[in-house]
Amino acid sequence: MNSTIRELHIGIVACSAEGAALCYRTICHEGARQLGPYEHPQLTMHSHALAAYMRCIDADDWAGVGELMLSSAHKLASAGADFLICPDNTIHQALAPILARSPLPWLHIADVVADEAQALGYKRIGLTGTRWLVESEVYPERFAAHGLATVRPGLAARMEINRIIMDELVNGDCKPAAIAYFQKTIARMKDGGCDAVVLGCTEIPLIMNNGNSPLPTLDSTRLLARAALRHAIGQE
Repeated sequence: MNSTIRELHIGIVACSAEGAALCYRTICHEGARQLGPYEHPQLTMHSHALAAYMRCIDADDWAGVGELMLSSAHKLASAGADFLICPDNTIHQALAPILARSPLPWLHIADVVADEAQALGYKRIGLTGTRWLVESEVYPERFAAHGLATVRPGLAARMEINRIIMDELVNGDCKPAAIAYFQKTIARMKDGGCDAVVLGCTEIPLIMNNGNSPLPTLDSTRLLARAALRHAIGQE
């Protein structure tokens, strides 16, 4: 990297440990591949306990979720971050109402995924994630703006995928039965005409990838990390 070019300092508003850790590792490892051994932009992460977020989510208090995100944003700004990312799809529901009060700009995870889907020529995309994410407009709105269709799984699949995420994946518990369930759900999406699937919980890439998915995957965690890296080093 040219030493005269200032790299931007990435602030990570973390929520759940596994997704945030995967995002952080991706930035570090891919930074080294692009910039040289052990190199990457400055990174600072802040996280309130997942329990604090869940108390708000369970109470349908999305304003409260937004205040937690904003609290992290201010801490990261004080630490010197130049822009923010959040490696958690679900809580992006609370992002728009706080943007005007944010001390720093954000990269939106669904925009990053939509850009990749459009670049790869996908048109009809299945969505997996927590039930709160799947039932929200976080992805459908952003995808529609890019001319992309979003397909949600049925209610039973939403609930079981939510259970797998919240009871297993956020705790780093990766079970073969969970992989099989995702494969079955994604196969139904393929049969329904989908040409790709969003791994729309940042822990899903712990168990699903292009090697075991019936459809090409859009890995929201790694796509966000790569977009943050490109932004930080001036590639976009």
